[in-house]
Amino acid sequence: MTQAEGERHPGGIVVDGVGMTFTTPAGPVRALAGASLTIRPREFVSLLGPSGCGKSTLLRLVADILAPTEGRIEVGGESPGVARRRRVFGFVFQDSTLLPWRSTLQNVLLPLEIGGDPRRGRAQALELLNLVGLRGFESAYPWQLSGGMRQRVAIARALVTRPQVLLMDEPFGALDEITRENMNQELLRIWEATGTTILFVTHSSPEAVFLSDRVLVLSARPGHVKLDLPVALDRPRDPAVKETVEFARHTAALRRALAGETQAE
Repeated sequence: MTQAEGERHPGGIVVDGVGMTFTTPAGPVRALAGASLTIRPREFVSLLGPSGCGKSTLLRLVADILAPTEGRIEVGGESPGVARRRRVFGFVFQDSTLLPWRSTLQNVLLPLEIGGDPRRGRAQALELLNLVGLRGFESAYPWQLSGGMRQRVAIARALVTRPQVLLMDEPFGALDEITRENMNQELLRIWEATGTTILFVTHSSPEAVFLSDRVLVLSARPGHVKLDLPVALDRPRDPAVKETVEFARHTAALRRALAGETQAE
């Protein structure tokens, strides 16, 4: 797929020469400089890099939470602002950000209520709760759910508007290792069922390899893409793939990139 085709498709993302400078009391901080990438429709792409390299900043620029100081971003051929208003993307944060006074179903319905049409989406919300494995927990409140279950609710909420793109900022970073591995498998199952394009921020090389079609490694601040690593592992994937030589080769390439060596084998 060409860059132009990626721009036109509702699930494609193009970031072209993007820079981001923040103004602070100590002076300007350049978080991104010349960041460029193209994500094809229905791809699962992870962003990996050292702390402070601009991964979350880049995600927020795509989501129209921040505006770049230079460069161009398009989602399906439209600006992030237009794409946001058309609900082209959903966003999942590291914290589930559920409203504690609302039930599971009510939290999932919140984006539709804000949009003014909750009744139309009730059946869809129930279907999504079933998809994420929370059937029977519709009336539960966040304090009654485990961390992994709360993140499932957050994913269902992000999908309830039927976005073409799902932006995920370290959604499993606060979970224990076993729960995180289970959520990785669940996310792949949900992605395969929905066909949504996913841009996923993580600090974990094994997680990035297990989930992704491609892994983009950002340099230290100011961040730019220093390695675009295709993940040549068959799908569907299960945890057994982590024991293979190919998996180890991919994670080793990422470790070298993070250490300053960008050449992948």
